[in-house]
Amino acid sequence: MAHHISGQSRTQTSLFPEVLDHFVTEGNSVRVVDVFVDGLDHETLGFERVIAKSKGRPGYHPAIPLKLYIWLPQPHLIFSSLRKRKPPKH
Repeated sequence: MAHHISGQSRTQTSLFPEVLDHFVTEGNSVRVVDVFVDGLDHETLGFERVIAKSKGRPGYHPAIPLKLYIWLPQPHLIFSSLRKRKPPKH
């Protein structure tokens, strides 16, 4: 991920002695998403800008938005499942 925007490492300590990685349990599904996306070959799958340009402001590595897309709930899926429910009877 050279030349891409990167946040702080999850192992980076901050004002408090805890590390962000310690707050995520070993069995949390976010770890599965993390390992899965990191194991993909993004360039072969057709993601653009896997290799960052050397000039200009760097963009995010394609793995970061993909992890968010997989992990975060999708509003259109939530609302479609709500529409399938029968309306309450009064």
